[in-house]
Amino acid sequence: MPFFDKLIHRYLHVPYQLHVTAFSKPKRPRGTVVLLHGIGNTAQSWQELISLLPDDLRIIGVDLLGFGKSPKPTWLTYDATQQARALGATLLRLGLNRRVMIVGHSLGALVAVETAKRYRPLIRQLILCSPPFYAVNKDRFIPAQDDILKELYRAARKHPKQLVALSPLAVKLGIANKSLTINDDNVSAYTQALGSSIINQTALSDAGSLRVPIRIIYGSLDPVVVRGHIIKLSKSNKNVTVRRILAGHEVVGRYVKVVADEINRLFGYRS
Repeated sequence: MPFFDKLIHRYLHVPYQLHVTAFSKPKRPRGTVVLLHGIGNTAQSWQELISLLPDDLRIIGVDLLGFGKSPKPTWLTYDATQQARALGATLLRLGLNRRVMIVGHSLGALVAVETAKRYRPLIRQLILCSPPFYAVNKDRFIPAQDDILKELYRAARKHPKQLVALSPLAVKLGIANKSLTINDDNVSAYTQALGSSIINQTALSDAGSLRVPIRIIYGSLDPVVVRGHIIKLSKSNKNVTVRRILAGHEVVGRYVKVVADEINRLFGYRS
C-alpha cells in the first residue's frame, strides 16, 4: 500500500524497520556485533567473517534501506540520516540490553558514524572498514583526490543501466563482494545512496567529534579511500585509531582475518 507507506514514513517521519539476519544468537551473549554492508551488498557479504568469530557473541547482520530484503521506497533519498534512523529503530525493536559494537564497511561505515552521532547510548565501539571519507566540496584550483572520486561517482549515477550490466562482471573478476547485486529492483537506491550518502556526506567532520572508540581499518591498495583524511582524523580525535593493511576496498581474504582479530581483541579474546 504505497500511499500509507509514504504517509507513515515520509510525512509522519516514522523510521523504517530493516531486515535483520541473526547469524549467532547465544543464550548469554558476551556482547553484540552489528554488521553493516557496503553499497549494493547485503548482510550476506559478511559470511566469510562469521565463521571466524566466537560462538558466544551475538552477531546481527542488517540489510540497509534499499538493499537485500529491507524496504526500497522510491521516494527516499537514501542519505545517512535516513539509514541511521532506520537502524536505530531496528536496534531498539530488538530489545538489546547492552551497547553494541557496529562494524561497517564502506557505505556501512558512514551509516555507523551517523548512528553513533544520533544514538550514542546504544554504541559501545565502531569498527570502520574502508570508510570513504570525503571533505565538503571546496573550490580548488587543483582537484584533490576526493574531488576526482566524486566526479567519477556522479558520472556513474548518470548511467544506471551500465551499473546493472557491469555488476556481475565485477563479482566474477573478484573486484566486488559476491553478495553485490545491482538490478532494476535496487539500482535507484544504489544511485541515490551514492549521491546522498557518499558524494554529499558529513561523515568526516562527524567522526571528528564522536566520543566513542573508533577503529579504522583500510587497505593500502584501496582506490576510494583518501588516506590523508584518515590520518588527520586520527590526529584530531584521540578516540580514533587506525590500522593500514595490504588490501583493496572489499573485505575479502586476509582483510576478513584482520577484522575478525580486531573484533576478538576488543571483546577480550585471545587470537
